[in-house]
Amino acid sequence: MNAILEFENVSRSYKRGVPVLDGVGFSVGQGEVVGLLGRNGAGKTTLIKIAIGLLYPDSGSVRVFGLSPTAEPIAVKKRVGYVSENQELRGATIAELIAFHRYLFPMWDEALEKSLLDRFGLARKAKIRHLSKGQARQVALICALCHRPELLLFDEPAGGLDPVARREFLEASIHLLNDEGTTILFSSHHMTDVERIGGRVVLLDEHRVKLDRNIDHIRENICLAIVPLASVADPGVLQNLPGCLRVRKAHADWHAVVEGTPEVVHQKLISSLGHNGVRCIRVPLEELFIELAGSER
Repeated sequence: MNAILEFENVSRSYKRGVPVLDGVGFSVGQGEVVGLLGRNGAGKTTLIKIAIGLLYPDSGSVRVFGLSPTAEPIAVKKRVGYVSENQELRGATIAELIAFHRYLFPMWDEALEKSLLDRFGLARKAKIRHLSKGQARQVALICALCHRPELLLFDEPAGGLDPVARREFLEASIHLLNDEGTTILFSSHHMTDVERIGGRVVLLDEHRVKLDRNIDHIRENICLAIVPLASVADPGVLQNLPGCLRVRKAHADWHAVVEGTPEVVHQKLISSLGHNGVRCIRVPLEELFIELAGSER
C-alpha cells in the first residue's frame, strides 16, 4: 500500500523542555481511514497542523504524497482537504467563500458543490456571520471536499455538533471516501464516530504513539485483564507479560490491557500467577481508550 502521509520521528514543543510530540512516527496508506485519539493536549491538533504545513516540526520529517508540506506547500495543499473544530470562515456570504475556493482549486466539482448545498439546506446568499456552528462546519466541509482532495485532514470536525448535524457531516465524508478512495486522518473524542468510519486507530499518549492497530484487531485481540491487588503486589509482574500495553491501579484491582483474546490471556495469567481470581473481558473502544490514557487512579 502506497503511503500518502508519513510521520517520521516527529517532535514538537511550544515551551523548551516541554514536548507536545516526542518521536511520533506512523504512516497512512492510500484509501485508509485512521482515527487519531488522545486526551486534550496529547498533540493531535499539533500533528495535523504539521501535516498540513501550518506548523514546523522541531525535529523529524513529514511527507505528504512524498512531498514536504512546508517546502512545497502549494503542491501539497491543492491535493488536501482540511477541516478543524475552530476553523474561521472568511467572507461575507457562502457564495463568496465558495467562489474564492473555486478560484484556488481548478479541479473544483460544481455538481458536488450543489449536491452538498442542497443536502445541508444552505442558501448561497446566507451571511457567514449568521451561520450556526453546525452550518459553519458544513460550509467548511464543502470547501474541503469539492476540489476532490486525495487526503482529508479532520481535527475534531464534528466536535460540538448535535447528533443529527454530526451524522450528516460524517455521511458526507463517507460518501466521498466510498466514491473516490480518499485517504482520511481525523481526530475525534466521539468513539462511535471512530468505530463507524475508521479502519484503524492511532492513540497518542505521553507525547508518543501508544497504540496503532486495526479496529477489527482491537475488537477481537485486545482485552482487559482485572487482577486483584491481593494477588499481585508488584504491577511489574503484569507489565512484563508479553503483549501488555498498560497496567493501572483501579480501586482494589490492577487493570491490565493485554493483546490477545480473553481466553488466551486468561490462561497465560493463570499459568504465570499460579492462581485464579483473574477476569479477562473485551471492552468497547471508549473504555479501552480510558484504560490506556486515563489516570492512575
